[in-house]
Amino acid sequence: MKKILIDIGLIALAGLDIWFNPLTGKPLGIAVAVLGCAALALRRRFPLLVVVLTLPAALVQGALVAPFAALYALAVRSRDRRLLIACVAVSAVIGAIPSPLDEDPGDLAGTLIYFGYTLATSAFPVVLGQLVQTRQELRQRLVEIEDAKEHERVLHAQAILASERAQLAREMHDVVSHQVSLIAVQAGALQVAAGDDRTREAARVIRSLSVGTLDELRTMVTLLRASGDDTTELAPQPTLADLRTLVANSGISVTLSGDLALSVGTPSQRAIYRTVQEALTNVRKHAPGASATVELWQDGNDVGVTVTNTAPSRPSLPLPGARQGLVGLQERAEILHGSFESGPVEGGGFQVRMKLPILADQVG
Repeated sequence: MKKILIDIGLIALAGLDIWFNPLTGKPLGIAVAVLGCAALALRRRFPLLVVVLTLPAALVQGALVAPFAALYALAVRSRDRRLLIACVAVSAVIGAIPSPLDEDPGDLAGTLIYFGYTLATSAFPVVLGQLVQTRQELRQRLVEIEDAKEHERVLHAQAILASERAQLAREMHDVVSHQVSLIAVQAGALQVAAGDDRTREAARVIRSLSVGTLDELRTMVTLLRASGDDTTELAPQPTLADLRTLVANSGISVTLSGDLALSVGTPSQRAIYRTVQEALTNVRKHAPGASATVELWQDGNDVGVTVTNTAPSRPSLPLPGARQGLVGLQERAEILHGSFESGPVEGGGFQVRMKLPILADQVG
């Protein structure tokens, strides 16, 4: 509606311009003037055509408003500088030469002087239109830049969230699942060895609750890992000095060998500790009665740990697993540019081995 009102007002203004300053009252002149004014309604869709249709009105009736409005509309929508210059030149020539319907041809000097005037006035709407177009493009560019910045902020926030979810998933498995698994194993052992029904029932309930908790943890860890990526660690973080306590509290027979004072940084110590923790947890869960050896070693510019357990001496209790432990260890090794291997060994046992370059201590 607003555009329609603007069109009506502009056409009326162009008509008044010709009405008060007509060069001729002949029917041809009036028809040309009406065509030029009416064509302004199409200036948004066909700006070049409207410029052409308004030029006869400028030639025959000396119209100013109609050709100026047409030139402005063309300049706002076109970046073709040669076309705009040509339109300005043609409009200036049309405005300067005498009307063919006028019986007085005028003089050459007056025509040239008037040409300079019309050239300047014809250039004004084109320059103004180009400035408006540039302003619109700058405004659009600023909007695009803001949208791009907002998109980058969203992606950055999502990346941080994904990283935190991965960290949380790893720590839930390494710490919480480790402790709950130990509770379930100890409760199962108590259930088998208890001498009275009340104790066995209490052990059964504890084991049942532990198993349910492990199931819930498995689901939560899977969901968190679905959108996470391992990049950093949560504090507090264990070191090699904590391995003796880990082995002592493991509940199985473990032989620890190697130098606990290896000259490695915190990221590598963290990864080695988690490897031993995961391996011993798996021994308790899947190889009851088995013994294990934990060997810390250094080979040139590489350090690592190897955990090997013997075959189980009795059947294991059915406990759910998060199925993310070995995956997490593989990811830790890759982050530190190392390698991780796991698999069965001769005699029915199982072995995990993590190897890390000493330069990896600079990562994390």
